[in-house]
Amino acid sequence: MVYQHGVYVYENPTSVTAPVFVDSAVQVVVGTAPVNLLADPAAAVNKPILVNSFAEAVSKMGYSNTFEDFTLCQTVDASFRVFNVSPLVLINVLDPAVHYADVAAALHNIVSSKVTIPVEGILDDANLVVKDDTGTTTYVKDTDYSISFDDDGYLVVSVISTGSIGAATQLQIAYRKLDPSAIDANDIIGSYAAGVHKGLENIEQVYPRFGKVPGLLIAPGWSHDVNVGVAMMAKSTNINGVFECMPILDIPTDAVTTYDAVKTWKDNNNYIDRNAIACWPMCKIGTKKYYMSTLIAVLTAYTDALNEGVPYVSPSNKSLKISGAILADDTEVYLDQSQANVLNAAGVVSSINHNGWKCWGNNTSIYPGSSDVKDRYIPVRRMFIWWKNTFILTYFQKVDDPANYRLIETIVDSENIRANGFKGRGQIADARIEFNIDENLDLTNGIIRFRQYLTPFTPAETIINTLEFDPNALTEALAGGE
Repeated sequence: MVYQHGVYVYENPTSVTAPVFVDSAVQVVVGTAPVNLLADPAAAVNKPILVNSFAEAVSKMGYSNTFEDFTLCQTVDASFRVFNVSPLVLINVLDPAVHYADVAAALHNIVSSKVTIPVEGILDDANLVVKDDTGTTTYVKDTDYSISFDDDGYLVVSVISTGSIGAATQLQIAYRKLDPSAIDANDIIGSYAAGVHKGLENIEQVYPRFGKVPGLLIAPGWSHDVNVGVAMMAKSTNINGVFECMPILDIPTDAVTTYDAVKTWKDNNNYIDRNAIACWPMCKIGTKKYYMSTLIAVLTAYTDALNEGVPYVSPSNKSLKISGAILADDTEVYLDQSQANVLNAAGVVSSINHNGWKCWGNNTSIYPGSSDVKDRYIPVRRMFIWWKNTFILTYFQKVDDPANYRLIETIVDSENIRANGFKGRGQIADARIEFNIDENLDLTNGIIRFRQYLTPFTPAETIINTLEFDPNALTEALAGGE
């Protein structure tokens, strides 16, 4: 160590800005993660894990920039590095005990007392065997060598100077690694048996574990699989028997390569649901590729954060912070407004480059099959879902109280005061709740019925200005010069 005598000043890197917390759009993400980077990979398999920062996501789930193999990482990246919003609930289905591949022993050169194997997903377990270059001597971990992972997720075998490897120049190494290609749609869809939740079934565990109601459900890299998409739409309702959320689904960009083919695919595969957002194509930021569902989900949460956590503003025409729209094969997609409007008319959200790349589309995937205002518009539908979930959470404490006038008055007054607050801030057009005795015919069975009216604002999707030439003004202008 250099001897120091005097006054010294050091600088630390600028801390990452604390993310904005948004409970109206809690993202529940199902996919795969490089759990081999964790001390206990099994602890992050088929279990919802709540994270509120990039560092927490890395520590609890691992991280890789190889988004196609490790699909959860693109949401982690977009949430914390692009938009900086939280929280996320991550559900990894990549199981080291099931989805793996064994790699036979091969020689690797020792460079500066280290061997780096440029392969992601290598497991530090009993299948990692380090031998001499002839394969006759097996070395002992933490005696002859140590194990770590570099910033790229590559395995690093470091020679311990006091061990028996000595001056060797090569090591023979065999290992087991994660195999994301072994994952199929059934792993994402999951199951529930004997008290064990897998895949999408883990959405039922989010509220009991964390006290947070799912707001958005995505499975980037998988939601374009019809079986997964249909399962996501089914799981978005009746969560824990009462809650709802909004799934965001991708339409495949390998099978659907032109905008005019999107509606046919959407209709043929029944991606039609009032709670769902369907989107096409994919996106990129620099060299990183993202499924559009990822960016739409994060943008939606970010938009809520800018509006007091109330989901009354559409993500449409907001910056996606991307550098381009692409197909699966990296072909760039440039839609003009009229082409993107064809997708909007089919109930599909897309992107356009209009003074920067923007999300473009206000309709849920039920459109044009239904034009009911509370079902077709994304912000209106989200307000109904959010209002419903909030009502349940707020008044659950009143369940089993005496069904007397005071209880009824408390709920009516509280809801109307709350509604007036949103109305006063311009977040809704109106809301009110009523108790009508004529509708309460089963009070003796302990059932109290209210009727609530909710009117969110629809998005100003079309602004029309009729421009007309006024010949009289020309005459008056010329006459004024005489």
